[in-house]
Amino acid sequence: MRFDILSLFPESFESYFGASMLKRAREDGKIDIRLWNPRDFTRDKHRSADDTPYGGGAGMVMKPEPIFECAERALSEGPSREKTRIILFSAKGKPFVQEDARRLSRYERLILICGRYEGVDERVAEHLADEEVSIGEYVLTGGELPAMVVTDAVARLVPGVLGNVESAETESHSEEGVLEYPQYTKPEEYRGWRVPDVLLSGHHAEIAKWRKSKSQTIQNTKSQTKHETQDPN
Repeated sequence: MRFDILSLFPESFESYFGASMLKRAREDGKIDIRLWNPRDFTRDKHRSADDTPYGGGAGMVMKPEPIFECAERALSEGPSREKTRIILFSAKGKPFVQEDARRLSRYERLILICGRYEGVDERVAEHLADEEVSIGEYVLTGGELPAMVVTDAVARLVPGVLGNVESAETESHSEEGVLEYPQYTKPEEYRGWRVPDVLLSGHHAEIAKWRKSKSQTIQNTKSQTKHETQDPN
C-alpha cells in the first residue's frame, strides 16, 4: 500500500517512519511512504505556500495552487484515482476511528494533506479531497501528527505488516466498543504484585472468560469516566 503525504515540513516524518514496525514494512515493500512538499510547486521566488485570508482575520491560509498541483503530481504516479483516497486533515473533519482505518486499508493508496497555519483554502476540501478527517477535538500546530496517526493505524492492517495476524484481530477496537483486556508477562511477582492466578492456570476457557470480563469492565469504566469528566476550574 502506498501513502503520499503532502506537508510543508516533510522532514518531521523521517524519525517516526524510520523506526520499528513501519521501518520494517517499508524495507520489506509492504508499504510505500512518499513525502511531498507543496512549496516545490510554487512559482514565486519566496516559494510562498500561504497568504492572508480574504475577509480579514488573524494568521495565514495555505494557498490552493501548490496543494492541487502537488497532489496531481502524486496522482500521476502509482495507483489509479479510483484506487486512491485523498484525505485533508481538518478541525471540522469526521473523527477518525478504527473502522475508518479498516475502510481506508482497502484502498491501494492514500494521499494525506497536512494543513498548517489558520487552515487550508476551502477549495481544497471542496474540489480535491474525498473527505476531511480529525483525530480529536483539540488544536495542533499542523496536520503532520494526524498523518502519522492515520498512516500507522492503516499500515498495521496491511497484510504482512504485523508479524502476528492475530494481533490485529484481538487488540483494542478490533470490534466496535471492544477494548483489550489487561496483559501481563514475567516475572510472576514484582514488588508484591502478582499476576492473576487464572492466567497461570493453563485453563483456556477460564482465561478467555476472565479476559472478556475485564474487557467489559474497562469499557464500562471508560464510558462512565467520559460522562463524569468536568473542567477542574
